[in-house]
Amino acid sequence: MEPIDELRQQRLKKLEELRRQGINPFPNDFRVSHTTAELHQRFQAFSAEELEKERECFKLAGRIIALRSFGKAAFIHLQDRKGKTQAYIKKEFVGEAGLELFSRLDIGDLVGISGTIFRTKTGELTIKVKGIKLLAKSLRPLPEKWHGLRDVETRYRQRYLDLIVNPSVREIFYKRTRIIQLLRQFLDQKEFLEVETPMMHPIPGGAAAQPFKTRHKALGIDLYLRIAPELYLKRLLVGGLERVYEINRNFRNEGLSPVHNPEFTMLEFYQAYATYHDLINLTEEMLTSIAEEVLGGVKFNYQGQAIDLTPPWPRLTLLQAIENYGKAKAEDLLDKKKATQFARKIGLELSGKESLGEIQVGIFELIVEPRLIQPTFITHYPREVSPLARVDEKNPELTERFELYIAGLEIANAFCELNDPLEQRERFNQQQRQKKESEADEGPEIDEDFLRALEYAMPPAAGEGIGIDRLVMLFTDSASIREVIIFPQLRPK
Repeated sequence: MEPIDELRQQRLKKLEELRRQGINPFPNDFRVSHTTAELHQRFQAFSAEELEKERECFKLAGRIIALRSFGKAAFIHLQDRKGKTQAYIKKEFVGEAGLELFSRLDIGDLVGISGTIFRTKTGELTIKVKGIKLLAKSLRPLPEKWHGLRDVETRYRQRYLDLIVNPSVREIFYKRTRIIQLLRQFLDQKEFLEVETPMMHPIPGGAAAQPFKTRHKALGIDLYLRIAPELYLKRLLVGGLERVYEINRNFRNEGLSPVHNPEFTMLEFYQAYATYHDLINLTEEMLTSIAEEVLGGVKFNYQGQAIDLTPPWPRLTLLQAIENYGKAKAEDLLDKKKATQFARKIGLELSGKESLGEIQVGIFELIVEPRLIQPTFITHYPREVSPLARVDEKNPELTERFELYIAGLEIANAFCELNDPLEQRERFNQQQRQKKESEADEGPEIDEDFLRALEYAMPPAAGEGIGIDRLVMLFTDSASIREVIIFPQLRPK
């Protein structure tokens, strides 16, 4: 294959030739009457003889992705947003000027065509082109002779090329949009109100994560891109909006991995007068209904593993899960010294400053999380790692919280909300003490306005966050979060 620069020069030469002939290579005066999919749906069952009687002229526009020329005739494949179709160009139909224009076209060009429909001798539905118009000249050739773009780095950096040459990638993002539509539809039907809360916060809060920092010049203050909308959404519960949700971006100044991107999309929703048990049932109903709509059923494969979303899904406490999957003894997990010994034995790196709850969660994430293939709710997280959750009345060291895992991915996190303002202040103060002792940069600040809001009485409630990107990964069989974020963050070249 010739070097890109040489091919680009050849196309630039064609561009200049078109301009000299008075042809605008970038017009905007062509209107489409049909998509490729509409034509195929309408005429798929028609025989060649029946199509010969069709006289309707159709106007389509799209990108040339294949071209076979035979001198005074040619076949092209035209791709639009709905699919692709074959078109037949012949001097007898388009005339001398049309054939001359066609000789200046290349794979990758955007064109508009008009013509009737027929079947070739091989039985393929084809447009008999009566008119052709260049709509945008492509100055660069499509990659790898247009049969597919396989280099992952190039695919992510030049997503526009990925979308052109890989139809399966376009399907991922169509499904992503559909999944978000279904989430909204589900919550709307449950009488949740969609809201929008600030993306720039004066205080980072709602989760333990390193924020991105910016500066507001007019106000002369530092602001932080939000790491979670939680504290604002709970303010709305105080205000009487008893069921609220938001779908939007969160930003966390953390590393990259197959399941982490610095900016990601979250659904968070809160329901007054509900417990985490109610949200378990709601989550099962929500995700199974989406699977049925998007995948046609609740059984599917993810990365070679058979997944079955048939409810009810198993529920295990955090300690039960470690006992089952890590072969640890319950009494050892409740003793900090023994839990530390077990953690180091399985290869968990510890600084020595961790609390017992943090050690337990570290053990769980290392040896249990990757093995939770079928949908499983893990409940009763330690109080130390759940600063915004209500404690379990039977055991104040634990909280009324669950996380949902499917295919080894954390999909959802939910808990009964702590609405005692005095206890919430003490939890925040404890976080600050731990942050100071560990000399860590991460950790939320004390949000005095949120505490003030709680003092006006927040109803008992349960709230949940669902990672949209990971949910899309699951429902599109994508191994990496970069496959489902249309423009993922990448290291600079």
